[in-house]
Amino acid sequence: MALFTLIVGSLSAQTIKGNVKDSNGEAVIGATVQEKGTKNVAVTDLDGNFEIKTSGSNELQFSYIGMKPQTVNVAGKSSVTVTMEDEATALDDLVVIGYGTVRKRDLTGAVTSVSAEDIGQIPVSNVSEALTGKMAGVNITTTEGSPDADVKIRVRGGGSITQSNDPLLIVDGFPVESISDIPATDIEDITVLKDASSTAIYGSRGA
Repeated sequence: MALFTLIVGSLSAQTIKGNVKDSNGEAVIGATVQEKGTKNVAVTDLDGNFEIKTSGSNELQFSYIGMKPQTVNVAGKSSVTVTMEDEATALDDLVVIGYGTVRKRDLTGAVTSVSAEDIGQIPVSNVSEALTGKMAGVNITTTEGSPDADVKIRVRGGGSITQSNDPLLIVDGFPVESISDIPATDIEDITVLKDASSTAIYGSRGA
């Protein structure tokens, strides 16, 4: 019986490759591709391409901030091309989380956001410093007074003894080492995911 179960699971799995673009034909970078009903997620690359191995579901859900989410049937397909359209909902009503975007009123996890307008009100050399005092539970400190000094970010304190207490930084869906070299004028929104339900997609790195 165990062998039979393994064979069925293998036959139902498939690898789907595809491309996500906007209504102008431009690549959508960092769009979330999720197998419906699961936590199986992929993210589009710089060319809007993605690859995801499904475990049996015939539907993929596509989401990106400011665009209408889509559900695409991929039964019997090995590749798909998806065109996403702009959503009329104001960006202020949306919050980016690991699995995509949700409306603020539907959000259940501990999440804090800072807009570009909030960041622009403080003239600082380092965008990390602009977050000082802007988010509850987020502590920003600098190692020294020079403009290029390292900035330490701690979310809800440092709870690990053996692992790094630095937060996992994600820019347009991709992990980065630092956001200090990103000009403040290039940032549209910064969201901090502060609890396990919000960071689950990133596994131990987001813990």
